[in-house]
Amino acid sequence: MSKPDCRPFRNPVVAALDVDTRDEALRLADQLADVIGGLKLGPRLCLRYGQDLVREIAARAPVFMDNKHFDIPSTMEAAVRASFEAGASVVTVHALSGPEALRAMAAVEKELNQKRSFRILAVTILTSWDENSLPPVMKPGRIADQVKALAGHVSQNGLKSLVCSPHELEFLRDQGFFLLTPGIRLAEDAHGDQKRVAGPAEALRDGASALVVGRPIVRAEDPRAATLKFLDACK
Repeated sequence: MSKPDCRPFRNPVVAALDVDTRDEALRLADQLADVIGGLKLGPRLCLRYGQDLVREIAARAPVFMDNKHFDIPSTMEAAVRASFEAGASVVTVHALSGPEALRAMAAVEKELNQKRSFRILAVTILTSWDENSLPPVMKPGRIADQVKALAGHVSQNGLKSLVCSPHELEFLRDQGFFLLTPGIRLAEDAHGDQKRVAGPAEALRDGASALVVGRPIVRAEDPRAATLKFLDACK
């Protein structure tokens, strides 16, 4: 298996710091700093602790801020710039946010990359959704078709990085996208609320650039050992 281009992460395994306190987040960051590819922060921590925590985590490993911005273009741009200034290396926006917003994101990404490695990822269909749980306003159809349509929309408007489940990797892999894939589990791990999952080696083989792992790492008795297990499983 060829080594994926996972920049700006150090390696393909990104741990989701889905915890509630600054102390928990920093404890995990310290445990994982020398082995993890990156650390994901979401609203759960960002709304409590703001940019100060982002800066503290970014001093330990590349930060992926997963706040899935979906707003008018100027608000999205301001949020992305604030994330970058706090130290984030990767942020997410919604693929559904429309062509004007996506074009603005592509321009901001290009500009900020002149300063340091930075990616804006478009979220397609959440891994907690399947055909039976799509919002009623969305056109009925297969998840794969929904993702294909959104990926084409994202690419046409200048962004080339996506969040997608393992099940969509195979048909996105040869389109020049950076593909960040949640829903990664080892065979012995519980799926939790993830409906579309895969193992690390399988996801990388199918075209993933980087992998997001949450509970199997952060709730492990030894999170560092769990990370090393996932890294070994990537081979």
